[in-house]
Amino acid sequence: MPRPTERRSFWTWGYVSDEPSAEERAKAAKLVSQRLGREISPPSVPNIEEIKLRVPRLDVPSRLGEFVTSEHSERITHTYGGHSTELLAAIRGHFPSPPDAVAHPRNSDELESVLEWCSTNSICAIPYGGGTSVVWGLNVPEKCDSAVSIDMDCMSGLLEIDQVSRAAKVEAGILGPHLEDALRPHGLTLRHFPQSFPWSTVGGWIATRSGGHYATNHTHIDDFVESVTMLSPQGWFQSRRLPGSGAGPSPDRLILGSEGIFGIISDAWLRLQKRPVYRASLGAMFSDWEKGTEAVRAVVQAKLWPANLRILDPVEAGVNAGLDGTRSLLILGFESADVSQQFSIETAAEIVRDYGGEFEQEDILVADGTGRATGRGGKVGAWRQSFIGVNAGVGLGLGLLSDTFETAITWDQWPSFDAYIRDKVGSVLREVLGESSTLACRFTHVYPDGPAPYYSFSGPVPIGEEFKHWKAIKDAASEAVVDAGGTITHHHAVGRMHKSGWTKQTPLGYDQVLRAIKKEFDPQGVLNPGVLVDP
Repeated sequence: MPRPTERRSFWTWGYVSDEPSAEERAKAAKLVSQRLGREISPPSVPNIEEIKLRVPRLDVPSRLGEFVTSEHSERITHTYGGHSTELLAAIRGHFPSPPDAVAHPRNSDELESVLEWCSTNSICAIPYGGGTSVVWGLNVPEKCDSAVSIDMDCMSGLLEIDQVSRAAKVEAGILGPHLEDALRPHGLTLRHFPQSFPWSTVGGWIATRSGGHYATNHTHIDDFVESVTMLSPQGWFQSRRLPGSGAGPSPDRLILGSEGIFGIISDAWLRLQKRPVYRASLGAMFSDWEKGTEAVRAVVQAKLWPANLRILDPVEAGVNAGLDGTRSLLILGFESADVSQQFSIETAAEIVRDYGGEFEQEDILVADGTGRATGRGGKVGAWRQSFIGVNAGVGLGLGLLSDTFETAITWDQWPSFDAYIRDKVGSVLREVLGESSTLACRFTHVYPDGPAPYYSFSGPVPIGEEFKHWKAIKDAASEAVVDAGGTITHHHAVGRMHKSGWTKQTPLGYDQVLRAIKKEFDPQGVLNPGVLVDP
């Protein structure tokens, strides 16, 4: 498949067409000005051609020249991922560590050629994915003497469909929307929608163990992977395509979440499903946050398997769903390609009501066999639009620091865990960002044995001091999450940002195991150094 013709944005997620307009940025600045009580203007976006970069530290061999380039804009657009600290540096024209070249292999032979070049010459090879990493997962480390960013956007096709088994073989560089467009004529869908869906790739999902919108049952990309093909400097690694196997440690699990340190994922077989036409949804309000989370636990443990089950605390529901800031919002949705969801939604609604959930009978929306969407209006629809309408660049440089951190914890630890996080992180927030700072929580995913809480924080910050203040909060949040028994990340991956927290939660000897595997696959240590294991 040919490369996309539109250039990626260097200061927000996606392409140039995805960049917020001057009017959108001015509107955001006006709102922030009202909140902070002083006039704020959005920073000007530098001309990409005028951004200064260091001279490339390598020469691209002529045999690779058709698909490897050291062109200025390519190096810039492959320098950063999608975290706010990176985007802020980008919009200020700060690019101290760009890759020296960018590769766009068009087939397996070219992928072999570029990886062999990197391994033989000790050139760091950094898999790029879709560029939406929010954990510093695709940056060139300072210790790299030279680096090549490997972008799989030319290997982005749907290769094969197995209608009988409901699976498809796809290349790693295919973007979420392109995959769904290719499956739609066959009446099939992957139904995996991470928040970065418009701009992220299948290979990136697998490498980072991404989580989709759907909050129960099939949530992580793990649930969809049937087999994986990966190229390491030592050669090709391909797991057998099976619905399941009890034969030793799973080869697929070795690649899932490996974040590019063992090799470059080239393609995968993914489990599919028929496109749903039966849907049902409900939004219920709770005056008691803890009772609302108990209702979530009761529904998920009833094994009804809703497609969507999450709860927003009063702060989150107030900011993004239009509630009054005193009540939580529980969002519930079911879907199926084959059977009515009337029974499921009514059964779940009764559980929600038993725990104090407030809703009217007409709030239960059911679409039987029509394919009509539900849950697009009212408070649920308002939150949905704010969630999928993310625009990573609109608030850059306005003197307001906003970020998130996510984790997972078992139900028995949940209430005390939440109280601990709010106490520890809240105190640092007030110290760093002041009394007007906010800390909110929602469940992004839930399991029978525990939720995946997702915290967001916001507050005023002196312009120019964003990174220092962010780091103080992030360090406190990471320490609190791990100390309280949670995971350092549920679906954002480890990258370089979460390395210290990841090290604390892994069992004794695990680091040495990963080092041994990496040495076997990548003896020169060129693949994404500093991620998961030290270079």
